[in-house]
Amino acid sequence: MKKKILSLFVIVNMLFFYSCKESKDDKTASTSYKLFNLEQVGWKSKKVSHNFSAINYTAITVPIQYYILKNEGAIQGSKIDSIYESHKNERIIEMEFQHNKEDDLLQGEYTKMDYESAVKYMAFGIEKDFSVIVSSGDTIPCAGITFERNFKLAPFKRLLLHFGNIGPEENIQLVYNDKLFGNGILKFRFKEIPIKL
Repeated sequence: MKKKILSLFVIVNMLFFYSCKESKDDKTASTSYKLFNLEQVGWKSKKVSHNFSAINYTAITVPIQYYILKNEGAIQGSKIDSIYESHKNERIIEMEFQHNKEDDLLQGEYTKMDYESAVKYMAFGIEKDFSVIVSSGDTIPCAGITFERNFKLAPFKRLLLHFGNIGPEENIQLVYNDKLFGNGILKFRFKEIPIKL
């Protein structure tokens, strides 16, 4: 009987110490749970679409915190906050182009150039076609792009557009001068401030 009581006492103490350890890491666990939920819901924020000449243009703002999570993986909330502080004046916009028939948009019939030239333009030249107008009235050119190559595995083409010098509280409007497909100037107004973590 004494052995059973002693072993029960040891088990209860182990559970108690284990639960105390968990309470010390409560903030980390809470942050991890919050990040897990955000990943499940989706890390993209505001989405604006336009359809011209059988091409669907979709612009999606990507909150900096979510982008940090995607790049850094599961890290502590305090590290996310410190990384965010150094990048809070930047904006990332995901831009997708898709044909209604899910054709490859970089074919000559859509771009009026050969396929290789269209790929090069999408990777290097299209950056000059994008700018952002902030709520204060300033126009900010695109600081850089990342062309996501999918090698015809997906029916769309995707760019990540990078902008700097935009206050975290400012509303933005993306302006795209479509020289690749020849559909003129397209404006994507994001009416709300990006979601914060």
